[in-house]
Amino acid sequence: MRRREFITLLGGAAAIWPLAAQAQQAGRIWRIGFLFGAIPAAQFASEGRGFTEGMRQLGYLEGKDFVIEWRSAEGQYARLPDLAAELVRLQVDVIVLGSPPTIRPVQQATRTIPIVMGYSTDPVGNGLVASLAHPGGNTTGLAGSSDVSSALIMRVQAAAKQTGLLLVPVEARTPQEIENAFAGLAKQSLRALIVGGDPMFFTQRKRLTQLALNNRMASIFSLSEYAVAGGLMSYGEDLQGFYRRAASFVDKILKGAKPGDLPIKQPTRFNLVINRKTADALGLTIPPELYIFADEVIE
Repeated sequence: MRRREFITLLGGAAAIWPLAAQAQQAGRIWRIGFLFGAIPAAQFASEGRGFTEGMRQLGYLEGKDFVIEWRSAEGQYARLPDLAAELVRLQVDVIVLGSPPTIRPVQQATRTIPIVMGYSTDPVGNGLVASLAHPGGNTTGLAGSSDVSSALIMRVQAAAKQTGLLLVPVEARTPQEIENAFAGLAKQSLRALIVGGDPMFFTQRKRLTQLALNNRMASIFSLSEYAVAGGLMSYGEDLQGFYRRAASFVDKILKGAKPGDLPIKQPTRFNLVINRKTADALGLTIPPELYIFADEVIE
């Protein structure tokens, strides 16, 4: 597939560790806080299933060994400090974070409750941890390969310059701004769409992919859930995989490990997912060798 033009859519002190953070105690039900940035309340169980599956694989039964206090700002990020404070008041044993915007508010709310980043972007560069090998403090977890918006723009601009492509950066912070962005671009001859990582985009992935299809744009994403929702392709990880791996951090912490001593984990494998149905709808011919190398083809 050859693309002439495309659009990019953006969107230290010592801690006193709770005595409860020891090996599983007989009859103890662990209380785990899980904070999303944009997931609606009705989708908590489905969007967080990777974590509950990971806990089950490690021998923890929900309701018997642990309970989860689900919380979400539902896209209103100004609510995150209050939600973080609420989880602290509940005296949860550990807090798992589902998206990058949730991290700093929770770190500001507590220096003692262990924090597991279920998904983060450049946690060292963003000043969230001291290093990947030795995060320090009360925070550990996983870091994705996706760039934040500013870094993504720089990388795509460099690639566009080398290949003679036209880049049109557009920002959108709300679902309505996504609609407005596509409406404003409808008259331009844009052939492809690259979407940056953002929790709001993730919750709107079905609408995003449909708008791209309606506007005859080949779309590519970093998380496989977008391709499943109708995007042309994705190359990267899947969010449920991150949440599943986050369970192993929680397990270690509940058995006595200090978060700051647990190295941040990064992806070791990237999956190429192609949506053949979307390719056909766009009238695109995907090279056969690309299908051969794809980890998943959605028919």
